[in-house]
Amino acid sequence: MSIDTGRRTVDGTVERGYEAVRDAFAANFAERGEVGAACAVYVEGRKVVDLWGGVADHVTGRPWTEHTINVIWSATKGSVGALMHLLAQQGRIDLDRPVADYWPEFARNGKQDVTVRMILSMRAGLPVIEAPVTFDDLLAGMPVVASLEGQAPVWPPGSAHGYHAFTYGFLLGEVVRRVTGRSIGQVFAEEVAAPLGLDFWIGLPAELEPRVARLIDVDPDDRGELARMPEAFRVPGEAFASAFRDPSSLTHRVLRPAGSGWENSALNEGPAHQAEWAFGGGICDARSLARLYAACVDEVDGVRLLTDATLADATAEQASGRDEVLIYPATWGSGFMLANELESWLGPGSFGFTGAGGHLGLGHAGLRVGVGYTMTRMFGNLTGDPRPRAVLDALATCLDAR
Repeated sequence: MSIDTGRRTVDGTVERGYEAVRDAFAANFAERGEVGAACAVYVEGRKVVDLWGGVADHVTGRPWTEHTINVIWSATKGSVGALMHLLAQQGRIDLDRPVADYWPEFARNGKQDVTVRMILSMRAGLPVIEAPVTFDDLLAGMPVVASLEGQAPVWPPGSAHGYHAFTYGFLLGEVVRRVTGRSIGQVFAEEVAAPLGLDFWIGLPAELEPRVARLIDVDPDDRGELARMPEAFRVPGEAFASAFRDPSSLTHRVLRPAGSGWENSALNEGPAHQAEWAFGGGICDARSLARLYAACVDEVDGVRLLTDATLADATAEQASGRDEVLIYPATWGSGFMLANELESWLGPGSFGFTGAGGHLGLGHAGLRVGVGYTMTRMFGNLTGDPRPRAVLDALATCLDAR
């Protein structure tokens, strides 16, 4: 199947009854400024949508193909959350034990009671990398880990919640290393990606670099991004944007680690792709992201990643309300965002993770659905992107008509 949207070509396959998803995806190119993207949906363990289109590299004109992969930013975090619950399911880690039980040096400066689950649910009080770190430190990882060992929490652990944008990956990565003796990228590759046949990497092999799409960074001066949000997101979106512009705010200090010279364009470079950045450096295609979430809620080609009991634990609400970093309301399970009054996704029971730019990995146990959406042109907010929203609305209509 190939559709000429008037601007870009959309290719792939759609099972009968899910044509509305294809049409919504194509409309993203024709009406919502999509440049290059992919979308996939699994229902009851079966792939029913697998679409891609546009260009993978807007500089060279390289087309997006069936084999294109791209950085999914913080949508990586949900996949890491699934890994942590898999380790708990296997009895190798207890999410409610103190981190210091696995990583003794972590207990310094009031962190002795921080549990693994508090990190997963953004309640650990460690959203900021307080000590200045260079970009090379971020690549290396261990200097950041050493910095976090010495920090005190920003709030009493468990008393509030705030998005741990960078620290989530470094903290959980060190816990995984202490528990398994392997890096988080290795464990993910061997225990999640390989059994499910995923084209998904946390630490990309250098030989796969030619397949990676080029991200188009958001223009910080483009105020039109707010206008493109659904109306419900505009006020909280502006509150977040305002906080981010203030260098003294917690929001800014979390999202721009001091001393690092962080720029979003770093995610177009090989060193960042090869770093095992569990906070946001995952690289995959949409079908692998959808397949991972499908395996959390159902059996996929004979493989079930999480049991019903484990999934219920992962999606039990841990915190809700105003997020200290994001400013707007957020609802957290353990390792997953949960649907709430602001971000409804496929309705109550939806769980997943968005990524800066609009990327989305999503599951729904009741509907037995897994969804993946990835793109090149970044959107200026962690939620509220109208492109995946249009696809989810179309998918909901298809599911209702079954």
